Amino acid sequence: MIIPCIDLMGGKVVQLVQGREKALEGGTPLDMLDRFAAFPQIQVIDLDAAMGQGSNDDLVALVATRAIARVGGGVRSAERARGLIEQGAFRVIVGTAAFDKPLLNEIAGAVGPERLMIALDSKGGKVVVKGWQEATEFTAEEMIPHLEPYCSGFLCTYVDKEGMLQGTDLDWFRRLRAVTKHELTAAGGITTIDEICELQSLGIHAAVGMAIYTGRLNLAELAKITTPPCQ
Repeated sequence: MIIPCIDLMGGKVVQLVQGREKALEGGTPLDMLDRFAAFPQIQVIDLDAAMGQGSNDDLVALVATRAIARVGGGVRSAERARGLIEQGAFRVIVGTAAFDKPLLNEIAGAVGPERLMIALDSKGGKVVVKGWQEATEFTAEEMIPHLEPYCSGFLCTYVDKEGMLQGTDLDWFRRLRAVTKHELTAAGGITTIDEICELQSLGIHAAVGMAIYTGRLNLAELAKITTPPCQ
């Protein structure tokens, strides 16, 4: 499955390079939903909430009521996770909260593991948290087996290539696939249809942002390979 991304910052749809530098702005969330109408799911990340710099709650709720959306960014309480589900989110994505076991247990209990995804984003080989601003001492491969009971899938971003249109690290995703049977979604630097097809052959979904917004990947072509998978 190919999952287009809507990242929100300051009330606008944006794309960042490695989670820091804003590279471009897209249309309004409703504009992007129209463009992404052919895809079965949308990924929505509130970057302001992830970085602890405010929120875009109204826009998140707007998207969640109009599309099958997996929503993340600053989900650090059971109340927020439950609130996103009540607003219409199909699944909730947690990142930083996954490293606080009591809190993760509380969030999983509030929404159910089947509605919860855990984000394991890697930079320099280690998982990064708090909007990719702090590094942990763990690798994603190490963490996945410990986190499986709490969720139904993992969103794994290769931050080193995020937004750079230089391709992603398929070997990293192969290693992740080898340690779990849970659903995996790849993100970070995915630039070509060949990469998407390779991920699909591994049974890994592709969350795509910058390559769509810059036109490197054609939405009509992507829609054709979403279902059935690449031939």
